[in-house]
Amino acid sequence: MFARVAQEDFSQQALYDELCAHDQRSRAGAIVTFTGRVRDYNHAGAIDGIELEYYPGMTEQALAQLIDKAVKRFSLTNAGIVHRVGRLANHEQIVWVGTCAAHRQDAFLAASFLMDMLKQSVPIWKKEWVGEQAHWVAAKGSDDDAAMRWLTEDKDS
Repeated sequence: MFARVAQEDFSQQALYDELCAHDQRSRAGAIVTFTGRVRDYNHAGAIDGIELEYYPGMTEQALAQLIDKAVKRFSLTNAGIVHRVGRLANHEQIVWVGTCAAHRQDAFLAASFLMDMLKQSVPIWKKEWVGEQAHWVAAKGSDDDAAMRWLTEDKDS
């Protein structure tokens, strides 16, 4: 298992290979990965990138705790997450999540769980840039709803 914060870009293939290399003995039947990228727009129109800030030490710990919860809840054989910080241009990679499980449903659910809960439980803050102006982004109600679903429903719902 791994959980990292990075300023530099990542290779999806290298992360997939790392996830699989650590999972050789389990013979997992399913591997699911997700990569999030910077959109070039928000609800108000075009943007010119984002900037992500984090709390060193605390953010990595929160990511690791989230991975541990997913492993237990979905019987994962391995999982990994990498989240970038700093100034990111439109279309750059922001986040990568990988899950390994005996069955595909657990791998898919765990990847969704990690992304939904990450937005609510990991101390990372986002600014959106339009020209030379930056504005902090408030939490979205839809993100709150997605996280609450995991807190109130059975894992297979």
